[in-house]
Amino acid sequence: MNKRLEKALETIAKKHRLFDTLSERKTSEDFNEVSVWCVKSALEEAYQQGFKDGQKQ
Repeated sequence: MNKRLEKALETIAKKHRLFDTLSERKTSEDFNEVSVWCVKSALEEAYQQGFKDGQKQ
């Protein structure tokens, strides 16, 4: 995964309050209880971003 994609995914995760970071800490902080609607909205945003990026090529 390239740095641009990592940054985009981390931004989406933070925006939708899924995680503070997507970096592994190997602690209990790596686990987070989130609602289905938060995961759904984050996945929708990531899909839309990928679609937009694909159209630019």
